[in-house]
Amino acid sequence: MEQKAEYQPATQESVWAAFRETDRLLKEYAVDFDRRMKKQEKKREAAAAAFDLQLQREREEREKERKEREKERKEREREREAAAAAFDLQLQKEREEREKERKEREKEREEREKERKAAAAAFDLQLQKDREKREATEAAFNKRMKKIDETLGAWANNQGAFAEDYFFNSFENGKRNFFGEPFDRIEKNLKPLDYVIKDEYDLVMVNGKSVAIIEVKYKAHEHNIPQVIGKVDTFRANYPNYARHKIFLGLASLSLYPLVEQECTKNGIAVIKQVGDAVVINDAHLRAY
Repeated sequence: MEQKAEYQPATQESVWAAFRETDRLLKEYAVDFDRRMKKQEKKREAAAAAFDLQLQREREEREKERKEREKERKEREREREAAAAAFDLQLQKEREEREKERKEREKEREEREKERKAAAAAFDLQLQKDREKREATEAAFNKRMKKIDETLGAWANNQGAFAEDYFFNSFENGKRNFFGEPFDRIEKNLKPLDYVIKDEYDLVMVNGKSVAIIEVKYKAHEHNIPQVIGKVDTFRANYPNYARHKIFLGLASLSLYPLVEQECTKNGIAVIKQVGDAVVINDAHLRAY
Protein backbone atom coordinates (compact mmCIF):
# COMPACT_ATOMS: atom_id res chain seq x y z
CA MET A 1 0.00 0.00 0.00
CA GLU A 2 1.18 3.44 -0.87
CA GLN A 3 2.19 5.59 1.93
CA LYS A 4 0.72 9.07 1.80
CA ALA A 5 3.06 12.00 2.45
CA GLU A 6 2.54 13.44 5.68
CA TYR A 7 1.12 16.91 5.25
CA GLN A 8 2.78 19.49 7.22
CA PRO A 9 1.30 22.90 7.46
CA ALA A 10 3.33 25.74 5.82
CA THR A 11 5.12 27.99 8.04
CA GLN A 12 6.28 31.51 7.43
CA GLU A 13 9.82 30.36 7.13
CA SER A 14 8.95 27.66 4.61
CA VAL A 15 7.00 30.16 2.55
CA TRP A 16 9.94 32.61 2.51
CA ALA A 17 12.24 29.75 1.68
CA ALA A 18 9.99 28.80 -1.23
CA PHE A 19 9.94 32.43 -2.40
CA ARG A 20 13.70 32.67 -2.13
CA GLU A 21 14.11 29.44 -4.14
CA THR A 22 11.66 30.66 -6.76
CA ASP A 23 13.46 34.00 -6.95
CA ARG A 24 16.78 32.20 -7.29
CA LEU A 25 15.42 29.99 -10.08
CA LEU A 26 13.91 32.98 -11.85
CA LYS A 27 17.20 34.85 -11.61
CA GLU A 28 19.11 31.84 -12.92
CA TYR A 29 16.59 31.48 -15.74
CA ALA A 30 16.85 35.18 -16.52
CA VAL A 31 20.66 34.96 -16.52
CA ASP A 32 20.56 31.89 -18.77
CA PHE A 33 17.95 33.46 -21.02
CA ASP A 34 19.99 36.64 -21.25
CA ARG A 35 23.12 34.60 -21.98
CA ARG A 36 21.30 32.65 -24.74
CA MET A 37 19.89 35.84 -26.21
CA LYS A 38 23.32 37.50 -26.24
CA LYS A 39 24.78 34.39 -27.87
CA GLN A 40 22.05 34.41 -30.54
CA GLU A 41 22.54 38.16 -31.00
CA LYS A 42 26.25 37.60 -31.52
CA LYS A 43 25.50 34.87 -34.05
CA ARG A 44 23.00 37.12 -35.78
CA GLU A 45 25.48 40.01 -35.79
CA ALA A 46 28.24 37.69 -37.04
CA ALA A 47 25.94 36.34 -39.76
CA ALA A 48 24.89 39.88 -40.66
CA ALA A 49 28.52 41.00 -40.71
CA ALA A 50 29.44 38.00 -42.87
CA PHE A 51 26.52 38.75 -45.17
CA ASP A 52 27.49 42.43 -45.36
CA LEU A 53 31.08 41.42 -45.99
CA GLN A 54 29.97 39.08 -48.80
CA LEU A 55 27.77 41.81 -50.22
CA GLN A 56 30.65 44.24 -49.99
CA ARG A 57 32.98 41.80 -51.70
CA GLU A 58 30.45 41.10 -54.44
CA ARG A 59 29.81 44.82 -54.79
CA GLU A 60 33.55 45.46 -55.03
CA GLU A 61 33.95 42.62 -57.57
CA ARG A 62 31.12 44.03 -59.67
CA GLU A 63 32.59 47.53 -59.38
CA LYS A 64 36.01 46.15 -60.33
CA GLU A 65 34.52 44.37 -63.33
CA ARG A 66 32.58 47.50 -64.26
CA LYS A 67 35.73 49.61 -64.03
CA GLU A 68 37.68 47.05 -66.09
CA ARG A 69 34.92 47.00 -68.71
CA GLU A 70 34.87 50.78 -68.68
CA LYS A 71 38.65 50.82 -68.99
CA GLU A 72 38.49 48.38 -71.91
CA ARG A 73 35.72 50.42 -73.50
CA LYS A 74 37.73 53.61 -73.15
CA GLU A 75 40.84 51.85 -74.48
CA ARG A 76 38.89 50.58 -77.49
CA GLU A 77 37.44 54.05 -77.96
CA ARG A 78 40.95 55.59 -77.81
CA GLU A 79 42.21 52.99 -80.27
CA ARG A 80 39.25 53.67 -82.56
CA GLU A 81 39.79 57.43 -82.33
CA ALA A 82 43.54 56.98 -82.89
CA ALA A 83 42.89 54.73 -85.90
CA ALA A 84 40.34 57.20 -87.27
CA ALA A 85 42.76 60.09 -86.72
CA ALA A 86 45.58 58.15 -88.40
CA PHE A 87 43.29 57.27 -91.31
CA ASP A 88 42.15 60.89 -91.66
CA LEU A 89 45.78 62.03 -91.49
CA GLN A 90 46.76 59.52 -94.19
CA LEU A 91 43.85 60.66 -96.35
CA GLN A 92 44.89 64.26 -95.84
CA LYS A 93 48.51 63.47 -96.72
CA GLU A 94 47.44 61.57 -99.85
CA ARG A 95 45.09 64.42 -100.79
CA GLU A 96 47.90 66.96 -100.30
CA GLU A 97 50.32 64.78 -102.31
CA ARG A 98 47.82 64.49 -105.17
CA GLU A 99 47.19 68.23 -105.05
CA LYS A 100 50.94 68.87 -105.00
CA GLU A 101 51.47 66.55 -107.99
CA ARG A 102 48.57 68.21 -109.82
CA LYS A 103 50.05 71.65 -109.21
CA GLU A 104 53.50 70.44 -110.30
CA ARG A 105 52.04 68.96 -113.50
CA GLU A 106 50.12 72.17 -114.11
CA LYS A 107 53.28 74.19 -113.46
CA GLU A 108 55.27 71.97 -115.85
CA ARG A 109 52.54 72.27 -118.47
CA GLU A 110 52.51 76.06 -118.11
CA GLU A 111 56.31 76.16 -118.28
CA ARG A 112 56.32 73.98 -121.41
CA GLU A 113 53.63 76.16 -122.95
CA LYS A 114 55.62 79.25 -122.01
CA GLU A 115 58.80 77.73 -123.48
CA ARG A 116 56.92 76.72 -126.63
CA LYS A 117 55.48 80.21 -127.08
CA ALA A 118 58.83 81.81 -126.32
CA ALA A 119 60.57 79.46 -128.76
CA ALA A 120 57.98 80.14 -131.44
CA ALA A 121 58.21 83.89 -130.86
CA ALA A 122 62.02 83.77 -130.88
CA PHE A 123 62.04 81.65 -134.01
CA ASP A 124 59.53 83.95 -135.72
CA LEU A 125 61.63 86.95 -134.70
CA GLN A 126 64.76 85.30 -135.97
CA LEU A 127 62.98 84.32 -139.19
CA GLN A 128 61.84 87.90 -139.59
CA LYS A 129 65.38 89.18 -139.05
CA ASP A 130 66.77 86.55 -141.38
CA ARG A 131 64.09 87.35 -143.94
CA GLU A 132 64.85 91.08 -143.80
CA LYS A 133 68.56 90.42 -144.06
CA ARG A 134 67.98 87.87 -146.79
CA GLU A 135 65.82 90.31 -148.72
CA ALA A 136 68.54 92.91 -148.42
CA THR A 137 71.25 90.44 -149.36
CA GLU A 138 69.07 88.96 -152.11
CA ALA A 139 68.58 92.39 -153.58
CA ALA A 140 72.32 92.93 -153.57
CA PHE A 141 72.91 89.37 -154.75
CA ASN A 142 70.37 89.67 -157.55
CA LYS A 143 71.98 92.89 -158.61
CA ARG A 144 75.39 91.22 -158.71
CA MET A 145 74.01 88.10 -160.38
CA LYS A 146 72.31 90.19 -163.00
CA LYS A 147 75.56 91.92 -163.68
CA ILE A 148 77.38 88.57 -163.81
CA ASP A 149 74.69 87.05 -166.01
CA GLU A 150 74.81 90.01 -168.34
CA THR A 151 78.58 89.92 -168.34
CA LEU A 152 79.24 86.21 -168.60
CA GLY A 153 75.95 84.96 -169.98
CA ALA A 154 76.48 81.81 -167.92
CA TRP A 155 73.15 80.12 -167.53
CA ALA A 156 74.77 77.38 -165.44
CA ASN A 157 75.19 79.76 -162.52
CA ASN A 158 71.42 79.89 -162.17
CA GLN A 159 70.81 76.14 -162.16
CA GLY A 160 70.85 75.83 -158.35
CA ALA A 161 68.54 78.82 -157.90
CA PHE A 162 66.23 77.41 -160.55
CA ALA A 163 66.05 74.08 -158.66
CA GLU A 164 65.39 75.85 -155.33
CA ASP A 165 62.61 77.95 -156.82
CA TYR A 166 61.13 74.93 -158.54
CA PHE A 167 60.89 72.83 -155.36
CA PHE A 168 59.98 75.81 -153.17
CA ASN A 169 57.06 76.61 -155.45
CA SER A 170 56.02 72.96 -155.46
CA PHE A 171 55.84 72.89 -151.66
CA GLU A 172 54.17 76.28 -151.53
CA ASN A 173 51.45 75.01 -153.87
CA GLY A 174 49.98 72.42 -151.52
CA LYS A 175 52.72 69.87 -150.84
CA ARG A 176 53.34 70.86 -147.22
CA ASN A 177 52.21 67.43 -145.98
CA PHE A 178 55.64 65.91 -145.65
CA PHE A 179 55.95 62.32 -144.26
CA GLY A 180 52.25 62.53 -143.33
CA GLU A 181 52.65 65.66 -141.18
CA PRO A 182 51.38 69.14 -142.10
CA PHE A 183 53.80 72.06 -141.78
CA ASP A 184 52.79 75.61 -140.92
CA ARG A 185 55.58 77.59 -142.61
CA ILE A 186 58.15 77.15 -145.33
CA GLU A 187 61.28 79.25 -145.77
CA LYS A 188 63.97 79.14 -148.41
CA ASN A 189 67.62 80.16 -148.28
CA LEU A 190 67.48 80.38 -144.48
CA LYS A 191 70.68 81.93 -143.10
CA PRO A 192 71.02 82.60 -139.34
CA LEU A 193 72.18 86.07 -138.40
CA ASP A 194 73.90 85.20 -135.12
CA TYR A 195 75.19 81.81 -136.14
CA VAL A 196 77.22 79.42 -134.02
CA ILE A 197 78.20 77.33 -137.03
CA LYS A 198 78.07 79.10 -140.36
CA ASP A 199 75.60 77.33 -142.62
CA GLU A 200 72.56 77.91 -144.78
CA TYR A 201 69.45 75.86 -145.43
CA ASP A 202 67.85 75.70 -148.87
CA LEU A 203 64.29 74.84 -147.75
CA VAL A 204 63.03 74.67 -144.16
CA MET A 205 59.50 73.67 -143.10
CA VAL A 206 58.39 73.97 -139.46
CA ASN A 207 55.43 73.14 -137.23
CA GLY A 208 54.95 72.92 -133.45
CA LYS A 209 57.05 69.77 -132.99
CA SER A 210 59.05 69.05 -136.16
CA VAL A 211 61.47 70.68 -138.60
CA ALA A 212 62.09 69.46 -142.14
CA ILE A 213 65.39 70.52 -143.75
CA ILE A 214 65.61 69.94 -147.49
CA GLU A 215 68.86 70.33 -149.37
CA VAL A 216 68.27 71.23 -153.03
CA LYS A 217 70.68 70.26 -155.82
CA TYR A 218 70.31 70.66 -159.53
CA LYS A 219 72.08 67.32 -159.90
CA ALA A 220 72.69 65.40 -156.65
CA HIS A 221 75.78 63.29 -156.04
CA GLU A 222 76.71 60.75 -153.41
CA HIS A 223 79.07 63.16 -151.66
CA ASN A 224 76.10 65.49 -150.97
CA ILE A 225 74.58 63.04 -148.42
CA PRO A 226 77.07 63.76 -145.57
CA GLN A 227 76.41 67.48 -146.20
CA VAL A 228 72.68 66.87 -145.75
CA ILE A 229 73.19 64.89 -142.51
CA GLY A 230 75.50 67.63 -141.20
CA LYS A 231 72.61 70.12 -141.36
CA VAL A 232 71.10 68.53 -138.22
CA ASP A 233 73.91 69.61 -135.90
CA THR A 234 74.35 73.07 -137.40
CA PHE A 235 70.61 73.79 -137.29
CA ARG A 236 70.34 72.81 -133.62
CA ALA A 237 73.38 74.90 -132.80
CA ASN A 238 72.15 77.95 -134.74
CA TYR A 239 68.51 77.62 -133.59
CA PRO A 240 68.64 76.36 -129.96
CA ASN A 241 64.97 77.16 -129.44
CA TYR A 242 64.21 74.18 -131.67
CA ALA A 243 66.64 71.79 -129.99
CA ARG A 244 63.77 69.57 -128.81
CA HIS A 245 62.08 69.38 -132.19
CA LYS A 246 62.39 66.30 -134.32
CA ILE A 247 64.39 66.99 -137.48
CA PHE A 248 63.66 65.26 -140.77
CA LEU A 249 65.97 65.48 -143.76
CA GLY A 250 65.29 65.52 -147.47
CA LEU A 251 67.37 65.72 -150.65
CA ALA A 252 65.63 67.36 -153.58
CA SER A 253 67.14 67.21 -157.06
CA LEU A 254 66.08 67.51 -160.67
CA SER A 255 68.46 64.65 -161.46
CA LEU A 256 69.26 61.71 -159.16
CA TYR A 257 71.50 58.72 -159.67
CA PRO A 258 70.13 55.36 -158.39
CA LEU A 259 73.11 55.02 -156.06
CA VAL A 260 72.28 58.39 -154.48
CA GLU A 261 68.68 57.26 -153.88
CA GLN A 262 69.94 54.05 -152.27
CA GLU A 263 72.22 55.97 -149.91
CA CYS A 264 69.37 58.31 -148.97
CA THR A 265 67.17 55.32 -148.16
CA LYS A 266 69.96 53.79 -146.05
CA ASN A 267 70.36 57.02 -144.05
CA GLY A 268 66.64 57.75 -143.59
CA ILE A 269 66.63 60.79 -145.90
CA ALA A 270 63.56 61.58 -147.98
CA VAL A 271 64.07 61.73 -151.74
CA ILE A 272 62.27 64.52 -153.61
CA LYS A 273 62.62 64.46 -157.38
CA GLN A 274 60.98 65.60 -160.57
CA VAL A 275 59.15 62.95 -162.56
CA GLY A 276 57.70 64.50 -165.70
CA ASP A 277 55.80 67.60 -164.65
CA ALA A 278 55.20 66.33 -161.09
CA VAL A 279 57.24 66.30 -157.88
CA VAL A 280 57.47 62.86 -156.27
CA ILE A 281 58.36 62.45 -152.58
CA ASN A 282 59.70 59.11 -151.37
CA ASP A 283 59.59 59.32 -147.55
CA ALA A 284 58.61 55.75 -146.58
CA HIS A 285 62.09 55.16 -145.13
CA LEU A 286 62.27 58.55 -143.39
CA ARG A 287 63.53 58.73 -139.80
CA ALA A 288 63.79 61.53 -137.24
CA TYR A 289 67.19 62.92 -136.26
